[in-house]
Amino acid sequence: METRTIINNTAKILLPLAFGGAILYWMYRDFDFRSVDDILTHGMDWTWMLLSFPFGILAQMFRGWRWRQTLEPIGEEARRPTLVNAVFLSYAASLVVPRVGEFTRCGVLKRYDGVSFAKALGTVVTERAIDTLLMAAVTALTLLMQMKVFTTFFDRTGTSLGSVLGGFSLTGWIVTAACAVAVAFLLHILLKKLSIYNKVKATLGGIWQGVVSLRGVRNAPLFTFYTLGIWACYFLHYYLTFFCFDFTAGLGIECALVTFVVGSIAVIVPTPNGAGPWHFAVKTMLILYGVAESDALYFVLIVHAVQTLLVVALGIYAWAALAFTEKVKSEK
Repeated sequence: METRTIINNTAKILLPLAFGGAILYWMYRDFDFRSVDDILTHGMDWTWMLLSFPFGILAQMFRGWRWRQTLEPIGEEARRPTLVNAVFLSYAASLVVPRVGEFTRCGVLKRYDGVSFAKALGTVVTERAIDTLLMAAVTALTLLMQMKVFTTFFDRTGTSLGSVLGGFSLTGWIVTAACAVAVAFLLHILLKKLSIYNKVKATLGGIWQGVVSLRGVRNAPLFTFYTLGIWACYFLHYYLTFFCFDFTAGLGIECALVTFVVGSIAVIVPTPNGAGPWHFAVKTMLILYGVAESDALYFVLIVHAVQTLLVVALGIYAWAALAFTEKVKSEK
């Protein structure tokens, strides 16, 4: 059992790295990396890169402050510094194992502020649902404004939602749905037979409480401000990097918004910080806006690397800060 666990954990780390690395290798297989040094020292304006940093930091701080609002309605209290440091650390942890950050930050609150792990995880689910809906709205609006560019992107990349969905007949959809229901039913029966059923049921109950916590948010306008602020800061963190390079400085906010949306969708693929899929998606869109392929490769390589280093720095800061944070004794 221990060997199997080790293999599973190793696979969770190595497979995303291998997938992202394969995409990066394919993109940069003929790239002259020696020229990057010249771009870093003479070919970009670092002032704009530095100006983008506060927005990257503020986006994560807003996320921590918003988290507190979803915890309060379910009777959970956490200190603001702990919440923010938990978010900082979660993003850094996800660089090692994609998606593990959600569990990491809930674990931090459990350890330092005595917050129920299950309830905290439920609020994270709520947050993700809200962020997904917001990004879906922004994506739809951007798609309508830049339909021609997106159509060209899908043609160039061979991506077509219609072709994917078209592979399913009505019978296929019915069979798929029936299989899903059957699997869920069998899992339910299996869990009932296991000794951990009650524990799992209690955990799911805690998660559900976290999910419905949104109904009890005390200050809805502030919650909305934080939500919009998170994504506005993410966008500005990205958009300001356009002014670092001559070949992207004049592209305009429309191009920045389109590439931001495409990049945000690409990071759904479980690789460290979206490495690989993000590079490919943003590079392809930049080329459609007239940027030379070599310049587009410089842009995605440098911007992603620098912003990832910022995530690492914030994670190290959070780890050091938490080491000096006094734990709250919980009576739960």
